[in-house]
Amino acid sequence: MTVPETTATTTAAAGETSGEASGEASGEASGAEVLRPHAEDAFAAELKALAAADDRPRPARWRLSPWAVATYLQGGTLPDGTVITPKYVGPRRIVEVAVTTLATDRALLLLGVPGTAKTWVSEHLAAAVSGDSTLLVQGTAGTPEEAVRYGWNYAQLLAHGPSRDALVPSPLMRAMSEGMTARVEELTRIPADVQDSLITILSEKTLPVPELGQEVQAVRGFNLIATANDRDRGVNELSSALRRRFNTVVLPLPATPDAEVDIVSRRVDQIGRSLDLPAAPEGLSEIRRVVTVFRELRDGVTSDGRTKLKSPSGTLSTAEAISVVTNGLALAAHFGDGVLRPGDVAAGILGAVVRDPAADRVVWQEYLETVVRERDGWKDFYRACREVSV
Repeated sequence: MTVPETTATTTAAAGETSGEASGEASGEASGAEVLRPHAEDAFAAELKALAAADDRPRPARWRLSPWAVATYLQGGTLPDGTVITPKYVGPRRIVEVAVTTLATDRALLLLGVPGTAKTWVSEHLAAAVSGDSTLLVQGTAGTPEEAVRYGWNYAQLLAHGPSRDALVPSPLMRAMSEGMTARVEELTRIPADVQDSLITILSEKTLPVPELGQEVQAVRGFNLIATANDRDRGVNELSSALRRRFNTVVLPLPATPDAEVDIVSRRVDQIGRSLDLPAAPEGLSEIRRVVTVFRELRDGVTSDGRTKLKSPSGTLSTAEAISVVTNGLALAAHFGDGVLRPGDVAAGILGAVVRDPAADRVVWQEYLETVVRERDGWKDFYRACREVSV
């Protein structure tokens, strides 16, 4: 089953590299020195409050009911006044389908272009469902089959031969035996033969260990969340057999400028607090400007619909906008007066737009001269961008 790409926005973390995120003030990690706490630590207070207020049926080994998991992701106010901050901003149906999938025997595939908070949503789903988001396989071109199935402690293997003591379980094997939620990031970056080792796990809910003449059977509560995109180079297409084992939910880019500005402001504020940077609202006008530039170049048309534009080779995602603004705030804090200004974000925008030095630079210069230069109130931004472009 595939959910169509519906209008939605996300509180993505920059780069989505475990995108993508630190906690709100209401759920900060107990270890103050941790730069990027896991979701279950960063939002522990919210999860505890939800569990206390949650009187709805819970699937086997779930920490929260499906309703409470959806509330954790989308935010709300509990009867005792506890405010649950939104982790994903958009149509509730997208979240409901994702959560419901995890309550069935179907695995969940979060699909979208880079920067749409797939990792962020995956982590928070695992944290809310199982209380542990760390059962993770990071997909790369070099991910071995052992990372998905199991490996061996070779000292034990050589000394005593194959045994359960010598076996090193993968995160998926642990999730199967403990009834937890496992995660596979960037599934399409994993080699096809390694991808297909998931088929038996997802269809038969078992993991054979032929060296021991045994198998590990999944207990109730086990499921898998995978993320994937098909925009980057080095992508390995999923086989039809493997794709059939997933319900696919598409996470789209933000639908409106206001929604994207809100997401960027919220996320930058979170990151800024962990880095002791100035509050993002001080530079709200620059945040809106960054979002406008990214959206216009991404859509290939100005916001008023009057001028068609060439689009650069990059995705110009919300995550990249967050990165640009965060870097700008750091510049303002350490080399300026603490207020975000055009000169603080200009270099970051140039770096995000111009990925191909030949083709993208032409796109950027044309946009500067035909759109930015003529736009009321953007003269300072135009000068800053021209300066770094030269």
